[in-house]
Amino acid sequence: MDIRQIKYFLTVAEEGQITSAAKRLNISQPPLSQQLKSLENELGVDLLIRKSRNVELTEAGMILRDKAEQILELVNAAEKQLKDFHKGLKGTVNIGSVASSAIAILPEKVYRFHTKYPNVNFQLWDGDSFRIMELLNTGIIELGLVRSPFNPKLLNLYNSIYIKNETLKDHIHDSMVTVAKSKFYENISECENAISLKDLKDKPLIIHRRFETIINKACSKLNFTPNIICKNDDLISSLTWANEGIGIALVPRTSSTLMYNTNLDIREIKDPSMEAKSTLIWMKNRYLSTAASHFIEYFK
Repeated sequence: MDIRQIKYFLTVAEEGQITSAAKRLNISQPPLSQQLKSLENELGVDLLIRKSRNVELTEAGMILRDKAEQILELVNAAEKQLKDFHKGLKGTVNIGSVASSAIAILPEKVYRFHTKYPNVNFQLWDGDSFRIMELLNTGIIELGLVRSPFNPKLLNLYNSIYIKNETLKDHIHDSMVTVAKSKFYENISECENAISLKDLKDKPLIIHRRFETIINKACSKLNFTPNIICKNDDLISSLTWANEGIGIALVPRTSSTLMYNTNLDIREIKDPSMEAKSTLIWMKNRYLSTAASHFIEYFK
């Protein structure tokens, strides 16, 4: 299996037709079909279900598609790193970020960096913290903006910097907030912009799976078990459920306004243990491009 075959296969997967894929690749159809068949014979599996007008991926084809995308990203990253030995004056920074950090933190850092190094480009990958760490582990990206805390065992894999964001003013560590329809705040005697954690007892809570441990620990100190009706891997899902009036979403403040045109009431939780920190991470003992190394300095 070589890079050319991988590119051919991915093009066919994207087009859904061998004819249109051949046209896009600027080759004739018979050689493309031959390369695909050769790849299947080499791997010992069928990658495509060939129909009269189109093709569909088999289960094996879906697996190869996911891995092939990663392989090509690694090849492209390697080519760029080998070409960009110009002390950060040229190059590409490959970075992944959770959605809230991509909105609240990254633009200001990129602007300052790009002002000094205008010939450096960026490639950004979005996803939750788990996906960002996966992209780091496979070498597709060099830097990742994630939410902490995360599994302490993973700390041995990464270098990290906790980020202070001046634009957040008093919320440097991005305090946790509740986001819900106003009906869920009835009979709560707190001020308009804040809420006590103990007032969430018996309330239906919607949380990101990453924050489950800190939420449970904080509630345990107050001698109650939180009524978590939904755990998910996407802060947008939490906000969507809250907007439907299903329950109270617990999210970092910088994520609370990711949805627009809602009538949600946002209140800060008055408990220091309910802080979620944004963290820049990168792999230990792995080569960093000069551009990425310089970009890290803007987070210190």
